[in-house]
Amino acid sequence: MSLAVIHSRGLHGLQAPEVTVEVHLANGLPSFTLVGLADTEVKEARERVRSALLNCGLEFPHNKKVVVNLAPADLPKDSGRFDLPIALGILVASGQIPAGALARHECVGELSLSGDLRPVRGALAMSLAVARCTGAEQPRSVVLPKANAEEAALAPGVEVLGATHLMQVVAHFLALSGSSSAERMCAEPAPELCLPSHGPDMADVKGQSAAKRALEIAAAGGHSVLMVGPPGTGKSMLAQRFSGLLPPLSAEEALETAALQDAAGRFRIETWGRRPMAAPHHTASAAALVGGGSPPRPGEITLSHQGVLFLDEMPEFARAALEALREPLEVGHITISRAARSVQFPARFQLLAAMNPCPCGHLGSTLKACRCTPDQVSRYQGKLSGPLLDRIDLHVEVSAIAPEQLLSNQRADTSAQMAERVALARGRSIARQGALNAQLDAALLLEHAKVDEPAAKFLQTAAARLGWSGRSTHRALKVARSIADLAGAAKVQVTHVAEAIQYRRVLKGAN
Repeated sequence: MSLAVIHSRGLHGLQAPEVTVEVHLANGLPSFTLVGLADTEVKEARERVRSALLNCGLEFPHNKKVVVNLAPADLPKDSGRFDLPIALGILVASGQIPAGALARHECVGELSLSGDLRPVRGALAMSLAVARCTGAEQPRSVVLPKANAEEAALAPGVEVLGATHLMQVVAHFLALSGSSSAERMCAEPAPELCLPSHGPDMADVKGQSAAKRALEIAAAGGHSVLMVGPPGTGKSMLAQRFSGLLPPLSAEEALETAALQDAAGRFRIETWGRRPMAAPHHTASAAALVGGGSPPRPGEITLSHQGVLFLDEMPEFARAALEALREPLEVGHITISRAARSVQFPARFQLLAAMNPCPCGHLGSTLKACRCTPDQVSRYQGKLSGPLLDRIDLHVEVSAIAPEQLLSNQRADTSAQMAERVALARGRSIARQGALNAQLDAALLLEHAKVDEPAAKFLQTAAARLGWSGRSTHRALKVARSIADLAGAAKVQVTHVAEAIQYRRVLKGAN
């Protein structure tokens, strides 16, 4: 048989579209042609596949015209993930493997020159795609490198076959067709998943009761937070402990975040179920934060989906990088558009940011005098635009604490105690409106906020005096709703609104 058809999967953003690898051997001038909108990495498969087959003692059709088509032709293909299906297609087309043996399999994997299988990105996305489209009557198995088998086996209802070498895959298909008595590959068992371990405790942070209260409100409602204070007051410590206040991921959320991490090559099985936390350095570019490249890759905001994005020293980030956060903070996703394709990535993250109040860092400190001029302070705080500050729900002042507080043995609330209150508040909001308070649009907010009349009048008066935008007013109301949920109140009252207003007055740029 001179024609072989092998099933495989590409990687388009977070999707794994099916790719059919067609291999045809024909008489004519010997050549090896690869078509189907293939990237340079894919075209280089010709040399890898040829060397791998020869070094494994298999026959390569040197006297034939080899044509490989990757269909559909309008879908861009990248990386070395098609090495294995191309090699298997040549073996089937040249009669070294029976054609029917591969009918119920999908294969991906990069080959070394010696035939070893190397891992690829997006193995979990591939197995999830197979699980969604496979019929119950003829389920397809997934054949991929052993290094990818563990995460691919997380997808329910998919048989995953992991191999370390091309000859192991060839022996499996020969045994499957009855042409050999060699042992078949065994399905990869589902990995044992452990509950995420507890991280550092919020009780370790001395003092800062106001900042802890703000972080508890943020965790309850899914709000973004900006912490402003002198260096060494505990802003980074608070941010590192914030994820301990959030409830564990559901099974569906854990699969989604694992697929995102796997698409970027960052997934580790020991991080299963743990809310991701990204903390990029302030030298990160806009593309590193929101995603980019060709083909488009996810950025830090996508890799922290369902988790936390912490930006320390926020004014030191490039302005273009910070301004790129404005849309994702509003809509919860980011669309990366390039000439060849456009990809949408999820980006439902909680933003935690920290900054000093001035260049020297001691503006407003009771322990050390500030040496900055008013003009320097204004320029420094002006690095954060008004529209960006407008989208951050809580602005928290983290003041310097006295030495006697640092040396005190008095224990504050632990992360577990705060997380319990957060879980109750989140449960109330989910039962009432099916979403966290920060995710409500204007119409749903007015429907579900349940503000009593005195509180509504108080908020209107405050918004008018402070010159707030409509967005700021709505965000203050969302925060007030979260405060009411923590208090177990059915309606938003004046005290809840008054506390919410205090969290938008730290920087003069926040209007």
